[in-house]
Amino acid sequence: MKTNLFPAIKLTIATILLFCGAYTMLIWTIAQLDPHKGQGEMLRVNGKKYYANVGQAFTLDKYFHSRPSAAGYNAAGSAGSNKGPSNPEYLDMVQARIDSFLIHNPGIDKTEIPVELITASGSGLDPHISPKAALVQIKRIASLRKLPEEQLRKLVQQNIESPLLNMMGPSKVNVLKLNLALDSIR
Repeated sequence: MKTNLFPAIKLTIATILLFCGAYTMLIWTIAQLDPHKGQGEMLRVNGKKYYANVGQAFTLDKYFHSRPSAAGYNAAGSAGSNKGPSNPEYLDMVQARIDSFLIHNPGIDKTEIPVELITASGSGLDPHISPKAALVQIKRIASLRKLPEEQLRKLVQQNIESPLLNMMGPSKVNVLKLNLALDSIR
């Protein structure tokens, strides 16, 4: 028994030290290289705090809309819906999002709707949309805010974030930052 018990205890202690100590310190050290020190990006505008790395609900038509959230934009309950693409309930939800988008964006064809505006992300908290998803909403916002569409196109272009090292991942637009920039216009 001693021949098996002591090595098991040693292995348990070594594993605890490795994964609870060394691994945690390694991840913490890497997080310190981030400009926000692993704390997330917090913006303060007019005395209000916003987290730019967490998706937010924008439902007013005068704003760019975010990607739908399966978690209701609640960071404590981050999760996808776990419903597959053939699930009738999921298909009804996507169709309702398509119908809503078409009502709020007249003149847009169903085939022009980017997929991220009608499907939730895996975490349910994705703060980004594609440049195409932002551009498809310009007509609605320009009409409501009485702004030239070209001015809004430039605003979207100014808020496009390049891929990591200009080669890893797609270009994207942070919806919160874009809407804050939009509010600063008028």
